[in-house]
Amino acid sequence: MNDLVVRKELNVVATGSQDYVTVRLAGQTLGIPVLAVHDVLNAQKITRIPRAPEWVSGVLNLRGRIVTAIDLRRRLGLPPREAGKTSMSVVVEHNEEPYSLQIDSVGEVLSLDNQLFEKNPVTLDPRWREVSRGIYRLEKELLPILDVDKLLAFESKDKAA
Repeated sequence: MNDLVVRKELNVVATGSQDYVTVRLAGQTLGIPVLAVHDVLNAQKITRIPRAPEWVSGVLNLRGRIVTAIDLRRRLGLPPREAGKTSMSVVVEHNEEPYSLQIDSVGEVLSLDNQLFEKNPVTLDPRWREVSRGIYRLEKELLPILDVDKLLAFESKDKAA
């Protein structure tokens, strides 16, 4: 018996499982494919950029590379982080450029069965649906899987939500 599953809507051949780094943002757990994550960082010194969009926090230096820091709360139209709370960052790449996605916290790495992956339900909050490839139903919550390319597609719009 062959357990190969072709998912045309994602243009991938899925068999077995995928690993995801879980992150928290405004009370929601999100998954980012492990292979898309280059680094996980604690709070960093960020240099502001004049006249940048409001969701661009600035830039940071990561081992000699300039990395654009994106405030995901602002990018998705969520309330700002509470005063005094620090953020963490997950560094990903888009169009061969590094981006630091500012999040509330990093969770664990989950290995999830591809056959349990589902399309976004229509009831999923539109701000998550807009930047999600699909979801996994965990024991206590839904886990939207971030589509980094959609999230960082700045050319088409200022906000993903």
